[in-house]
Amino acid sequence: MSDMDRSRAFLKDVKRLIIKVGTAVVTRNDGRLALGRLGALCEQIKELNSLGYEVILVTSGAVGLGRQRLRYRKLINSSFADLQKPQVEIDGKACAAVGQNSLMALYDTLFIQLDVTSAQLLVTDNDFRDKEFRKQLSETVTSLLSLKVVPILNENDAVSTRKAPYEDSSGIFWDNDSLSALLALELKADLLVPLSDVEGLYSGPPSDPNSKLIHTYIKEKHQCEITFGDKSRVGRGGMTAKVKAAVNAAYAGIPVVITSGYAPENIIKVLQGQRIGTLFHQDAHLLAPVNEVDVRQMAVAARESSRRLQALSSQDRKKILLDVADALEANEKLISAENEADVAAAQLAGYEKPLVARLALKPGKIKSLANSIRVLANMEDPIGRLLKRTEIADGLILEKTSSPLGVLLIVFESRPDALVQIASLAIRSGNGLLLKGGKEAKRSNAILHKVITEAIPETVGGKLIGLVTTREEIPDLLKLDDVIDLAEYSRGTFISS
Repeated sequence: MSDMDRSRAFLKDVKRLIIKVGTAVVTRNDGRLALGRLGALCEQIKELNSLGYEVILVTSGAVGLGRQRLRYRKLINSSFADLQKPQVEIDGKACAAVGQNSLMALYDTLFIQLDVTSAQLLVTDNDFRDKEFRKQLSETVTSLLSLKVVPILNENDAVSTRKAPYEDSSGIFWDNDSLSALLALELKADLLVPLSDVEGLYSGPPSDPNSKLIHTYIKEKHQCEITFGDKSRVGRGGMTAKVKAAVNAAYAGIPVVITSGYAPENIIKVLQGQRIGTLFHQDAHLLAPVNEVDVRQMAVAARESSRRLQALSSQDRKKILLDVADALEANEKLISAENEADVAAAQLAGYEKPLVARLALKPGKIKSLANSIRVLANMEDPIGRLLKRTEIADGLILEKTSSPLGVLLIVFESRPDALVQIASLAIRSGNGLLLKGGKEAKRSNAILHKVITEAIPETVGGKLIGLVTTREEIPDLLKLDDVIDLAEYSRGTFISS
């Protein structure tokens, strides 16, 4: 748990959790059971059980599975004449009865292979109108959990009296998403994890490249910004139902993390505090990082600034570098103070001497870096250089010239001088830049970034160079193929000093 994201530190106190599995996770596109995903789910539950967690499973999929089986039986028992008649849709309650039996048989078989015992509990909307039922349900589940048994709950669609569209005025529950939220409250769970067929909640349809994953849902901010796509391909609600259930549970005091049920270890990762999926919490506005900047916006801003930089003359770009060199020397004392704080913290944390040595900006280093930047500024302009000229035909000349790449993402070690070197090269070559340095140099990187970007004129914009502060943002950045042109992890020296 040492790498637990600070916004999810509360997970260390979780003991009882409810996992909700949607139909899109349980079944494949052809309607058959997704045995691989179910097997991985059961293995995770087995591991959590052995670690002392109390796991309750709420599962969908019975109706879809039953319909697939009944259609097959009807097909093989039909005559040719029967097949010519208009086909009547199979009764959904019959599908639920057949599918529930098959679904539980599969869960039981998988859990037996893992030496885990499971139990089935079917409920209906009307059951929860009875206080004695709710009390007995809680006592039964608590008893099962004390015996290391995994309770598997599902709505008993075979005998449910509710009609479409499945949401009535009682507001008790209307699908397995709302049922899981209700059970989280009734059974006093510490966490609810609804599994979906996507990574979490996006700002728009997940298939839209402009949609971004929302790591922490803040109701006041996001409820008006989100555009939902189509409902689930097989279930009743899809992401809309999950979000509604998650908000209800979170604001009643039960944290919720919506994540993908396709990844084999996502539940384990959630409990480890990794920044996956979307977190819903009643204190979400306090848990979300104050300085959290959307990584796509950061990358787009760097691209826009890089285009303004490229439009400048070679002399103007040269002047920017000379201004950066002057700014570094003018702020040498401030930079040294922040760097010394980083070094002291690294020594206190017990880091090895070679790392501390790389981290330190020794006396004279800032002046040396500034001089190196001036040398770079006076070098031949790398933009627009003629590299090759070929006469293809009479009067038709093909020229190959150098040009900027666009936006670069550079991840580097805890060497503050590397930030200065990389930034200087990016400015000279007309590229936008996103930088992620080692956490040990956090204060040094922050002050160097501030000094450099403040030296960049407003005609270009300081957002030419973005500073990524957490490693959890890197996976999101690596997905931005349409904005970031090159990603690199570097350990080398860029400018000789």
